[in-house]
Amino acid sequence: MAQYALMVWGPSEYGEHGSYPTAEENAAQREATGAFNARLRQEGRFVFANGLAEASASTVVDGTGSAPIITDGPYVESKEHIAGFWIVEADDLDVALALAAEGSQACRRRIEVRPVIGA
Repeated sequence: MAQYALMVWGPSEYGEHGSYPTAEENAAQREATGAFNARLRQEGRFVFANGLAEASASTVVDGTGSAPIITDGPYVESKEHIAGFWIVEADDLDVALALAAEGSQACRRRIEVRPVIGA
């Protein structure tokens, strides 16, 4: 089986209820996402998953020159950034896309799918 990264897109800044407008919506997506995670584990597809802090908490390190340059904040200015991710095992891209559709519905966010190289 191949591994795929299912990357969740969300807003670049979080509010009182994380990246969701209300406490109820945040709770509903947590419950749905928890059920989705449980199913992935049961099926043997779950490798790892987690959410990420908001983009303003990031630090960019550029070590391509003679000395590293460290900059606060996200690399790109955007209204959306990667808010979380799953690493899953799937037979092929079609299965990964189907899982991403279910994950998207659970977390109520768009998901970008990419094969993990060398897995």
